[in-house]
Amino acid sequence: MELIVISAPDTVPDEAQIINRLFGAGLQRFHLRKPGWDLDQCTNLITRIDQAYHHAVVCHQHHGLAKVFEMHYLHYPEKDRIKSDQLKLNIQLKEGYRLSTSIHDVSDTSSLKHFEYTFLSPVFNSISKPGYQSMLPAGFCLDSNKSGPKIIALGGVDVSNLTLLKKMNFDGAAVLGAIWQDPKQAVSNFISIKKQTEQLNP
Repeated sequence: MELIVISAPDTVPDEAQIINRLFGAGLQRFHLRKPGWDLDQCTNLITRIDQAYHHAVVCHQHHGLAKVFEMHYLHYPEKDRIKSDQLKLNIQLKEGYRLSTSIHDVSDTSSLKHFEYTFLSPVFNSISKPGYQSMLPAGFCLDSNKSGPKIIALGGVDVSNLTLLKKMNFDGAAVLGAIWQDPKQAVSNFISIKKQTEQLNP
């Protein structure tokens, strides 16, 4: 199972230092999702992330930063993907970018030919958004022979439900609240989740 960390939507004290420590602890991919931030705020945060990790930072907004910081990935939130230009996506793929997106209905995967992976949410009741309930029926399980992009579980994911995600045939887990709800514990929580994820990989 892959493990992805998504940023808190708002400002976190010492955020860049924590992100650097997450990468130092083995984080492979970090999604920068700051829907209320302008270009300068995002640029300032990325500048304070160690340059060695820039390739693994994925911007949800301000895609022009990918070229500036030599990032390898671009993320399209669902509303942006729906109105995206297919020609533009093709060009970005030819330029070498790897694309991801977000869905809330698993049947949408059939229309995601440009995308390497997608977040499906909310899989469990959200940790960071009170009242944001799981939308999956009891006993939900992805087809183990599914085609299309990898499907990464998002929403309410923490160390306690990784084994269940594996049984549900998810390709990976994205964590947000489990990391940022208590920033002082962000790195230790990440290490616990990472260890559990590694134990689930064959």
